[in-house]
Amino acid sequence: MIYSSYLEKTITEVEVLVDEDEDLEKSLVVYNDDFNTFDHVIKTLIKVCNHSPEQAEQCTWLIHFKGKCAVKKGPEDVLKPMKTGILNAGIDAKIQ
Repeated sequence: MIYSSYLEKTITEVEVLVDEDEDLEKSLVVYNDDFNTFDHVIKTLIKVCNHSPEQAEQCTWLIHFKGKCAVKKGPEDVLKPMKTGILNAGIDAKIQ
């Protein structure tokens, strides 16, 4: 019983702080389609989202094989103009 009372004494309550900004972070998701080329999607991600060529290519492969990819995360007010730029390029995108 000494062991069990030792365990009871070592258990303490822990306060967890949650970052309220986490709720404000959204994802800009780009979806696959059958008509935009890889080059077009890559160039759009570089121009609109400031991706490096390698990052844009990786996202494009994910979009192709998985059907979608979260290409950028951040507050909605930052993502909205990017979404508009992607949509204006004829590529489907949503903020989630």
